Order: sequence, then structure tokens, then C-alpha cells
Amino acid sequence: MPELEYLNLEHNSLGYFLESEKYSATNTTVLKDINLSYNGIDKLNASVFHGHPCLEKNNLSNNFLTDIHFDISHLKSLKIMDLSNNRIQGFGSRTILHLNKLFDDSNLQLNLSNNILKCSCDNIKFLQWMEERSVHFSEKNRIKCKFRNETSVLLTTFTNTLLELEKECGSYTMLIILMAVAILTVFIVIISGLVYRYRWTLRYIYYMTMSKYRRYKPEDTDHNFSYDAFISYADEDKTFIVNECIPILEVQGGMELCIHQRDFLPGEEITNNITNAIHESRKTICIIKRSFLDSYYCMFEFNIARMESIYSRGGTNILLLVFYDQLRAQDLPLVMLELVQQDSYLEYPDDEQGNIVFWDKIKEAIAL
Repeated sequence: MPELEYLNLEHNSLGYFLESEKYSATNTTVLKDINLSYNGIDKLNASVFHGHPCLEKNNLSNNFLTDIHFDISHLKSLKIMDLSNNRIQGFGSRTILHLNKLFDDSNLQLNLSNNILKCSCDNIKFLQWMEERSVHFSEKNRIKCKFRNETSVLLTTFTNTLLELEKECGSYTMLIILMAVAILTVFIVIISGLVYRYRWTLRYIYYMTMSKYRRYKPEDTDHNFSYDAFISYADEDKTFIVNECIPILEVQGGMELCIHQRDFLPGEEITNNITNAIHESRKTICIIKRSFLDSYYCMFEFNIARMESIYSRGGTNILLLVFYDQLRAQDLPLVMLELVQQDSYLEYPDDEQGNIVFWDKIKEAIAL
């Protein structure tokens, strides 16, 4: 029927068929009027109207359509499109784009009567678009917009309602943004606080993990250490280490000390060297002077040794603090002051008789 201009297929059950098929096998038709109403259509084949350059009226009323998912961008002659009595709540951005092109090229009239449009913030762009393009909508007195509270308004009296909705949505959007920022801020503060609170625990776990996978080390036990003690000191105090610690504890006492300037593995990151040395030493001895407290790596060694005590030695204290200088309590970090209050420290006497007792105490502490 190459000359057919009007095709009426209403009151059939073509919905399922037209979802994937077309009603015409020809490439181009001269159809001007198509009636597909009352066919239970909820979705149409995207190309169902391809080859319809003359189409002026398209009746898709009384179906189950929720949007225009089929292609109409080429229908330059289309004057009336009846989508009344469907299930349309709003159009997607792609549909609006195609309709805008048709509106610009023709005087297309779109009938959305007896569709219950959605009056909500997530649909406000569609509603604003309808207000801007209202001349292209027919039967305005039968187009309703429904709010969440089940009340509805007609499109003919919609201008004031839209202004109120825009204000409400603007406030709602700002509230969401403020709430999101507040929640994000609280989350960041909590995470930052936890990270700061457990920073040395996290660093210890990180460095122990790195140490485990970067080079081979045999598993240590409480009775098998590479060193008897790791000596933690500032570089400014190496004279004390060379002249007293090494001769008395190693040469005379037969102990194996880990001295960073002598025993650290060349080419290895210093943090890994420190972590390995503490993990492989029975005890960690900190030579406390002002220079120790001011040194980043000395305090790093002190804190890693604390973590070693907690997480690898079952809570056994492996730290021994040796105060070479007299320091005030307020000059010490709180975690160090706790150890001092537990009497886990010695003071260097710097006199001949006192030195004998001092070094005996050191040896005794290492051997425990």
C-alpha cells in the first residue's frame, strides 16, 4: 500500500510485537497519520518510525509509555504527537534534546494530558523545560503535576507552584550539600584522630610488613636474637658509645650490640634498618640527652621499640632509658614520662664507683 496516508491500528495488542519489530517493511512511506492507541505499548522499537518523512500526526495515547525511547529526531513534518493517558512522569535529558530540535524546526504540539507528572526536586529540570516550552503543549488544563503528599496542580496554574518548588529544591540542595560537607568533615576528623592516635602502631605494622617482604630474615623467637641490645643514640653522642658502651658491654661483657653507624645494612632504607635492628635485638637502650629528644630518628627508634614491646613481645617491655643528662619532667614526651614513672630507666652517674654499679645494671637489664 504505497499510497496509504492514514493507518489505524488502535485497540489491538501490538505492544509486545512493536517492542522489537516494525509495522511496515518498506523503507519509505507517505503515511501522514498513525494511530497506535490502546495497544498496551510500554516500549517501542527505536527505529519504528524511520522512513516516515511525511508523518504529521502520531497517536500513542492510552498506552503504558514512561518516556519517548524511540527515535523521533527525523520527523520534521510532525505536527501532533498524542501521548495522553500514559504513565509519563517526566522526560529524560536525551528526549528533551530531541524535542527541542523538533520544536525549533516546527510547531509540534505535544499532548501529555492525563499523565501524572512528578513534582519533585529530581524532576525540576523537566518541569522548568515544560514551563519554558509551554506553547508546544496542548490540553494544558488536563496536565497535572503530583507532589509527594499526593496533592496535584494543573499546568495552567503551575508558574507560581514552580517558583515555590525551585525555592524549596534550592534550600533542599543547599541542605544536602551542607550535610554532606558536615558528615565529610566529621569523618575526616575522626579518621585523622584515629590515624594520629595510632600513628606509631600503623607505622610499625607498615615497616614490619615492608621488612618482611623486601628481604629474607629467619623467624625470630624470644630465645633467638641477632643482637643482645640495640643502642639508640644521637650522632652527637657517638663518643660515649665508642669509648664506653662498646668496650664495656661488647669487649668486656661479651654482648653483641647493634650500632647503627656500624651494623646497619648499606643501601637499605633507614626506617627498615631501624625496624629490623629493634626486631632482632633482645633489648633497646636509649641514651637520652637533649640531642636525642631533638632527633627525629632517635624518637622514631624509641616509638618503634614501644610498638615492638606491645605487638611482638606480648607486652614485655624491651626499652631501657639511660638519662645521660639531667632533664626536667616537662621536657619529656608523655609516653617517655610513663616509662620513667614505671622506673624503667637509669641515670648515668659519671663517677668511678657509680659507673661500676651502672654498667652492672645495664648488663642485668639486657640479660632479662
